[in-house]
Amino acid sequence: MKLLKDLLYGVAIDRIEGSTNTAVERVAFDSRQVIAFTLFVAVRGTQADGHAFIAKAIEGGACAIVCEEMPAELKEGITYVRVADAAAALGILAANFFDHPSKRMRLVGVTGTNGKTSVATLLYRLFRALGKKSGLISTVEIRIGQKTVPSTHTTPDAVRLNELMAEMVEAGVTHCFMEVSSHSVVQERISGLRFAGGVFTNITHDHLDYHGTFAAYIKAKKRFFDQLPATAFALVNADDANSGVMVQNTRATKRSFAVRAMADHHARVVENQLTGLHLSIDGHDLYARLVGEFNASNLIAVYATAVLLGEAPLDILTALSDLEPPRGRFQVIRSASGVLGIVDYAHAPDALKNVLDTINEVCRGDERVITVVGCGGDRDRTKRPEMARIATMLSAHVVLTSDNPRSEDPMAILDEMRAGVPAGDQGRVFVNADRREAIRQAVGMAKPGDVVLLAGKGHETYQEINGVKHPFDDAAVLKETLELMHK
Repeated sequence: MKLLKDLLYGVAIDRIEGSTNTAVERVAFDSRQVIAFTLFVAVRGTQADGHAFIAKAIEGGACAIVCEEMPAELKEGITYVRVADAAAALGILAANFFDHPSKRMRLVGVTGTNGKTSVATLLYRLFRALGKKSGLISTVEIRIGQKTVPSTHTTPDAVRLNELMAEMVEAGVTHCFMEVSSHSVVQERISGLRFAGGVFTNITHDHLDYHGTFAAYIKAKKRFFDQLPATAFALVNADDANSGVMVQNTRATKRSFAVRAMADHHARVVENQLTGLHLSIDGHDLYARLVGEFNASNLIAVYATAVLLGEAPLDILTALSDLEPPRGRFQVIRSASGVLGIVDYAHAPDALKNVLDTINEVCRGDERVITVVGCGGDRDRTKRPEMARIATMLSAHVVLTSDNPRSEDPMAILDEMRAGVPAGDQGRVFVNADRREAIRQAVGMAKPGDVVLLAGKGHETYQEINGVKHPFDDAAVLKETLELMHK
């Protein structure tokens, strides 16, 4: 139990009505989670306005309300606190309620369009290999030491974040690595957290359905680095043209990594094969199990982060050589016949191009690349024709299929994708809205030595259609199909 006045420490307050000596046993921004002695924070969300649920929260037992606009009628015995930004206040309140767990370990945030999951997951695995008790908050999973917690968002809400980190601290975790999405920055989900460092992987056109413009998307990413304290480090990918913009106004110590450009930490690809990478990192050899230049970039980011966190370079390199890629990130599935399957989360044009470029680079003979790809519904429509164009340009054959259509008609999405296929290439592109059948169609076209790329969903174990999530695991379906058709 905490006193409201202690939870309000650091919150920018406009007005208070009632006693701040009120006892609080829970912080919530969802009225359905309110019980007795709950502090309810009325956040204006993208789908609903928490102010509309203040009365319901009080009925459920809320003892105090934090809001941007005072209700017309103030209930006796309830404390009301007006603030300018309820979402930002929520993060500070949550951090105070859980005794600032982010200050009791080394928290590193990873942001960027591509590579967030890979870098955060590899950092978690690396630090475990180095003997550290580590935590992970990612799109794929949440790890508290060895315990796994299901993940529902790239970056959870502020209350859940602090709750998870408090559990990590209790479990003895000393280092936590988390993905920081652009949505979470704009929605103030990371408000109240103290980061030991921030990592920028890259930025390309994505999430424009939410941010509206590419400039707004860049600004959201940059804001994360603007908020880093002077005690933190800001590590950026010098190969990305926007890396300098990210750290223009940061107070943190600036450091860089790169594969092509000049940087504080540099990786050079010596050899790139489907069995792995041979890299030269800051003059040291590294033989890694990951494939492709984009993974070379991920590995140098992980290496540089570990150095900035005080680990010995040779210890880092030794541990890196044993690490496997995260599930659904260039995940290789082999068949007895020699047909190779690859599952990757690539769901944006740049990511798809990186994966296909990598496959084509490591193919040494007459191997063909057959790509199965779709686009999600209720998301950025501008990338649909571009995804199809890139797949067609870099593949021998393409099967356009359903991804997560959500509330949209799958065929309408596919029609928009097909518009990006050049007129002369229509004969190499097939359309099959049934994802399972599309995979079967692609595998059926493959000959020994060919590569079947299944792009877009990666680690996801469902397909969302009309608001219902149906079980569907790309890796499992591809493996099963390869075993049946290529024994």
